[in-house]
Amino acid sequence: MEESVAAKPEESGSVEGLFEEIDILSRQNRAARDPQTERRLLGLRHRAGLQLTYRPAADLSYPAPDFDRLPNGSGLPEIAPGELTPGLLRAAILRSGCLLIRGFLDPGQATPLVDGIDRAFEAREQRASGASGASADSVYYEAFKADPRFDLTDERLFVSSGAGLWSADSPGVMFDMLDAFERSGLRQLATEYLGERPAVSVNKCTLRRVRPGIGEGKSMWHQDGAFLGEVRALNAWLSLSHCGDVAPGLDLVPRRIDHVLPTGTEGALFDWSVSQALAEEAAGDAGITRPIFEPGDLLLFDELCLHSTADEPEMPNTRYAIECWFFGPSGFPADYAPLAV
Repeated sequence: MEESVAAKPEESGSVEGLFEEIDILSRQNRAARDPQTERRLLGLRHRAGLQLTYRPAADLSYPAPDFDRLPNGSGLPEIAPGELTPGLLRAAILRSGCLLIRGFLDPGQATPLVDGIDRAFEAREQRASGASGASADSVYYEAFKADPRFDLTDERLFVSSGAGLWSADSPGVMFDMLDAFERSGLRQLATEYLGERPAVSVNKCTLRRVRPGIGEGKSMWHQDGAFLGEVRALNAWLSLSHCGDVAPGLDLVPRRIDHVLPTGTEGALFDWSVSQALAEEAAGDAGITRPIFEPGDLLLFDELCLHSTADEPEMPNTRYAIECWFFGPSGFPADYAPLAV
């Protein structure tokens, strides 16, 4: 059963009241998991997100960059979780385009998320085939119904074709994911970095199960700013499996690019993606890097980071990851369905 969340912001109660209910239900659900509670939480987060994005835009600034704390060198900066601060993150983005935090989550926390992703993909496949699985499977796949002003149909199909599944379409996994983000301090970090309590979007919070061959030999280089527009954003790319050598990972240009590069040129896969030749030119002396990720490693970057799925035909394994974009409500993409976190 899909939950309608068509209430206008002014009809939904105060955002503070919505957050209070979210906190209460989250505590209850940690103690005793309940699919109805997890569906209810998604609806509340959507209504709270709508309220946040309807507020007047604020005059905000990013944290002052703390360049002195960056590791030496011009490549991809890597740090331990205890070193992470908003100022260090800002410095890394301004120098290298991104920051890699090794072991941000304990590897043991990745295992249940991987299991949930598998169950979500399987439940979606059952739905698509017309099979009627166990009633409990609905908590693993149930297409989220946003406020009627958002049409998600075409984008949902596009994400599905690219080895992805929206987190909001899997209420149980969404709960586990946001709970992990809250306990690890990621939500608080995003708040401090963006200068306001963030929201995520249905459209840009994705569970990934990527098998070799996804790119079909074409360039998948892109900057998300090519289609997000003017936003306040921080992307959390969380690896849930070993990848980058025996499973598809990420290729990165480890330097700051302060504008959106030309897209749709020869060799690009989409009209918003960048060709391999242009990516190599943009990398310059920094070169393109392909990190090896372990379960629990976290990569943070913004909408100008140039990156691509790293895929080779001889890679035998599947990559599991979560890609979750946090947006400041004052710079939230206009056509995306918000979920407060």
